[in-house]
Amino acid sequence: MSRITTVAELEALYGVPSEASTVKEVDRLTPHYRAYIEASPFMALATSGPEGLDCSPRGDKPGFVRIHDDKTLMLPDRRGNNRVDSLRNIVRDPRVGLLFLIPGAGNTLRVNGHAHLSVDPGLLESFAVEDKAPRSVTVIIVDTVYFQCARALVRSELWNPERHVDPHRLPSAGEILATLSDNRVGGATYDREWPGRAAKTMW
Repeated sequence: MSRITTVAELEALYGVPSEASTVKEVDRLTPHYRAYIEASPFMALATSGPEGLDCSPRGDKPGFVRIHDDKTLMLPDRRGNNRVDSLRNIVRDPRVGLLFLIPGAGNTLRVNGHAHLSVDPGLLESFAVEDKAPRSVTVIIVDTVYFQCARALVRSELWNPERHVDPHRLPSAGEILATLSDNRVGGATYDREWPGRAAKTMW
């Protein structure tokens, strides 16, 4: 099996990017890029730590990632599974990558930067929903930001309802948990109770 092992080999294969692929990358949040973030209800957060890489979904109402200024984003940590994989990584390695998606839009937005966690009481309270504040806020300093062209979403037809998968055709969370835990956790009871439990612990 042939492998590419050097950057020179890679560049010889792919050539150089066009100007449109490079001029779009800047070191701050322009008005255009602000509009993408303000419209996005979903973002993937990539982090790195001693144990390896992690990529975690983040979602809320559009604008849930707060634009503090042209170089700073703020992300509240809402209720989850308490694994804190992303946060654990950020404490030890501040490098982060963000990918914003907007339902119906082809272009996505990519942000690379450095982050730290804040537990400032005033900041936490400013992110409260239904009187429930996050336990921490991830503060992201922007290094680079640029849009990603729509080819991947066009090829995948991600927003096409006719391509949506019936979730009942996939293994449920309860089934996966039961199998991996020798039935200690999960199962039909887990699947049945999860919607109600999630609704009570959303924030």
